[in-house]
Amino acid sequence: MIKILIGVVIVTVAVIATFLVLDPNVGVSSAGDVTEVANTFSVAVEGEVYKEGTYTLKEGALMSDLFEACGGTTEKADDRAFYESTVLTKGITYFIASKFDASDLCNASEVDKVNVNSDDASTLSQVSGITPTIANSIVTYRTENGLFSSLEQLMEVYGIGNATYHKIRNYVILHA
Repeated sequence: MIKILIGVVIVTVAVIATFLVLDPNVGVSSAGDVTEVANTFSVAVEGEVYKEGTYTLKEGALMSDLFEACGGTTEKADDRAFYESTVLTKGITYFIASKFDASDLCNASEVDKVNVNSDDASTLSQVSGITPTIANSIVTYRTENGLFSSLEQLMEVYGIGNATYHKIRNYVILHA
């Protein structure tokens, strides 16, 4: 039994040595090997962009920098739903809305959208998912905090959680 254990240990050491000779970069890494690039952060983008995903950008990066990293927006992107000059926030997933309804396979007609930065509460509440209470909260939020600079800020409004945000994000715009 001991001879078998010694044989297994010798074979294991030989296999590890062989891997190290074949690829010297393979080995046991420690937590000290992880390096973080100073002054960078990660954000994600989804929707009407060429390459959805997570990107590492420099602090102070703008939405235009994110577009450069992801290959730009598609021809279906609604440029009224974002500002290229918006300063990005660490850890946020930014959504680039489509001009068209996702359930319309032909993309024949553009979606009628409401402007969260200028429309009144009754107009905002015409969107499915925006109740009169949420519409009033949107108007109150923008009055107290200034205009929305990204769709993702809607989640800071009282009454809008993740589910509501995902339901309404393709039916609102930031500017005309």
